[in-house]
Order: sequence, then C-alpha cells, then structure tokens
Amino acid sequence: MPGSTTLGPGHGVDAIEHLDALRMTSLMKELQRLLTVPGPERLTDAQVAALCAGEDHPREAFTDWVRRVADDLEKATA
Repeated sequence: MPGSTTLGPGHGVDAIEHLDALRMTSLMKELQRLLTVPGPERLTDAQVAALCAGEDHPREAFTDWVRRVADDLEKATA
C-alpha cells in the first residue's frame, strides 16, 4: 500500500501510515536515549519495569530490542 509501512509477525500483516512509522521511529530512538543516557533524564529501573508490563527484562535486553525496532522502522521508511 503506498504511503504505509508493513509490519507483521509472519502469520499476518498490519499496515501503519508512513507518517506514523516515522513518528514511531523517532519515539523509539528517544526511548533508547532515555534508557542509556547518564544522569537525571535516564529512565529508572522501576520505569523500565513498567514499560515492560512488569515483566522482568534486563535493561540491556530491553534497550537492545528498542534499538532493533528503531533500526527496522528506519530501514522500512527510508
């Protein structure tokens, strides 16, 4: 579909607007920054746990996932 980015888990496909994909890329990059930046802007472990719906995910694994999603979205929208 023109003007959209296709995302799918392999068994189904969902499309989102291209501008939404660009916004999501920006959001994921900012989230990555907040996960890694030193100082008061850095997300706390409690905030990371909340973002992970209370599941026990190490900060590093979550940060890596956020980076990969941002990279994939950036490639898809280029």
